[in-house]
Amino acid sequence: MSEQSLWWERYKLERAGASEIVAGVETAVTAGLLAPGEALPPVRDLAGYLHVNPNTVAAAYRTLRDRGTVETRGRAGTRVRERPGTSTRMRSYEMPEGVRDLTSGEPEPRLLPRLRPPAAIDVSGYRYAPVEPVLEEQLRRRVSRFFTAEAGAGTDTHADIETAAESAALLAGSRMLSVFGSLDGIERLLATHTRPGDKIAVEDPAWGNMLDLAAARGLTVVPMRMNDEGPDPTDLRAALAAGVSAVVVTTRAQNPYGAIVSARRATALRTVLAAHPEVLTIDDDHGADLTPGVPRLLAGATRQWAYLYSASKAYGPDMRIAALVGAADTTDRVAGQLRHSSRRVPGVMQHLWADALADQANDAVLAEAGAVYAANRKALIGELGARGVEAHGASGLSVWIPVPDETAAATGLLARGWAVAPGSWFRVRSGPGIRVTVASMQREEMAALAEAVASTLGRHAGVRPESV
Repeated sequence: MSEQSLWWERYKLERAGASEIVAGVETAVTAGLLAPGEALPPVRDLAGYLHVNPNTVAAAYRTLRDRGTVETRGRAGTRVRERPGTSTRMRSYEMPEGVRDLTSGEPEPRLLPRLRPPAAIDVSGYRYAPVEPVLEEQLRRRVSRFFTAEAGAGTDTHADIETAAESAALLAGSRMLSVFGSLDGIERLLATHTRPGDKIAVEDPAWGNMLDLAAARGLTVVPMRMNDEGPDPTDLRAALAAGVSAVVVTTRAQNPYGAIVSARRATALRTVLAAHPEVLTIDDDHGADLTPGVPRLLAGATRQWAYLYSASKAYGPDMRIAALVGAADTTDRVAGQLRHSSRRVPGVMQHLWADALADQANDAVLAEAGAVYAANRKALIGELGARGVEAHGASGLSVWIPVPDETAAATGLLARGWAVAPGSWFRVRSGPGIRVTVASMQREEMAALAEAVASTLGRHAGVRPESV
């Protein structure tokens, strides 16, 4: 206990309520006195040291967990997250020579369209238009196509087609502005609709940057468990009962789980939301250009809503631009914030994306990229399944593999020459797992990786996976 108490002694906490404990831990993390992965004292030990009720410490640890500062690892106790919201540490670890790095979550460079700088445009003077007209024209055409190109295909019912048409009409009649990528759009929406201390509902596992953003803004995340059809409606209902101000859902290519919100799940989620009309809903459709089918949205289920469509996964990570379409009041708040900060996304970037959207040759490149990613996910999931290992990846660039102990799994795979992302980068309360980015994998690698995963987990071909 002596080593763990040093940072408490430095701050000389005399009245340690739950809020003081939270502030003390986050200050220690920011100052580097508590490093990522370092254990916090057990609840009862810390309560005894501070002379407070154990329930006070437990409440503080829950707040720290919900704010993304710490995570609970079962018998391993409560530890500082790999990338806590109060730290500038990046999600990464040292790669020994010869190790195959599958941690990035980024698209394969060879499958990106080759963009050309836009023709000369007027860059003189300050402008406050929320989006360049040429970009808005291309974006509205593209978004409309998402809802109509495959409506009625496959197992879509008449009701599903009607819902897609309603979403298309809703977006067509709504306001649009450009922001600096999906995360920037989410941040600006939360900044104009929430205050520090508010609660927001997020997927679990979730996009790690989303968890970091919530922690940095002082927001408490209320997790919604995931399956292949999206977040759990029961968990959404509980989150709304807990008083969340906003709900963030990835409509397809969910990172890290790969879920696609189904028509059935969207209907269930919208039904739950209907009783809470003042809650902000955010649909993140960052994988739209790489995922076929019709997006199923929460948009319109409440008065405050926004839909985000971004360029970075399809056109390249450095394309920091996204379209934010939403209800009038929702978008007006963000537009007002932009006018008093960045003013707007630079016109050069907007014209670059507009030209890329207008070039039909890029559609073929995007279709090929989407097909390669889908084939890679299917191949790896198939190889894992043949060895008794469960995996998920209905869309997106990665595959999520539930494991009993993600630290042991990631370490074991690293020793076998494979670097994967531990689930602690993405989880709130959900079970442990690892994320494997398949975007750049070659087909001949799939069996070797699956064999390494199975060996690490102690599985054998033909043996059904345990429940984890």
